Amino acid sequence: MIAILNRVVDLVEERLTDEIDVGGLATSLGTTEYHVRRMFSSLAGMPLSEYIRRRRMTVAAAEVIGADDLLDIAVRYGYGSTEAFGRAFRAVHGVRPGDLRRDGGPLRSQPQLRFRLTVEGNIIMDTRITDRPAFRLVGHAVRVPLIHDGVNPHIQAHVAALPEAEHARLKALSSTEPSGLLQVTADVDPDYTEGTELTYLHGVAMRDDSPVPEGLDAIDVPAGVWAVFRSAGAYPAALQSTWAATASEWFPSNPWRLRPGPSIVAILDRSPDFRTATTELWVPVEPESTR
Repeated sequence: MIAILNRVVDLVEERLTDEIDVGGLATSLGTTEYHVRRMFSSLAGMPLSEYIRRRRMTVAAAEVIGADDLLDIAVRYGYGSTEAFGRAFRAVHGVRPGDLRRDGGPLRSQPQLRFRLTVEGNIIMDTRITDRPAFRLVGHAVRVPLIHDGVNPHIQAHVAALPEAEHARLKALSSTEPSGLLQVTADVDPDYTEGTELTYLHGVAMRDDSPVPEGLDAIDVPAGVWAVFRSAGAYPAALQSTWAATASEWFPSNPWRLRPGPSIVAILDRSPDFRTATTELWVPVEPESTR
């Protein structure tokens, strides 16, 4: 995966002034756009689309300082007007193209990225691969913004608003793996951009032919392979560290890639105050193509 991401960076650099077909790039490298975008965002700390915009504006700055017509520069970098180009330029550099041409700066450059795999060998990830038939996730769903670190207050409020009896009712409906009460995230932005909306469902897994109980939402999950990562410790810090390690350690070292689908967290055990917990993170995967 590291080699694929570096090749993507190289191809982006070669095509900065062209329309970049990320899906075509991914296919040519034997993987999928979904996996490339998710891994890039996780490892680079920014969406691929944002990296492309920053690199374009970094290179464009040298031309803005010159004597070329600003509209010609805007069109060359894929913008239909000087206004649209100016907004993108200012978002990166903090100044308008005209200000830069007059004053010569300041500039905020985005260096070309290079991904490297650092092998420590001191952390063993407790992982299993399981091939599951289709199943149905049922529970209470809500749209919330994506928050990378710490407790998501929107999810916290959603779950807290459910009466205790409803948690017990949901748990009794569980009829297949992943078992027990589940935290489900679906419809996540492929770039995993913080602040974008996702669907969060607090519920359980049922067999795919199970009727949806009255008053509950449902997400139908097709048959497929899942990577299941177990973690234990401070909650949600240990779980979030496991999330990060899947991108930085597990996927680069294993012949699997992400496929579209919900991510599921099963709480296996927890302290009374929920400060610590043992969890299983279920991530939909498929074999990485061989080339």
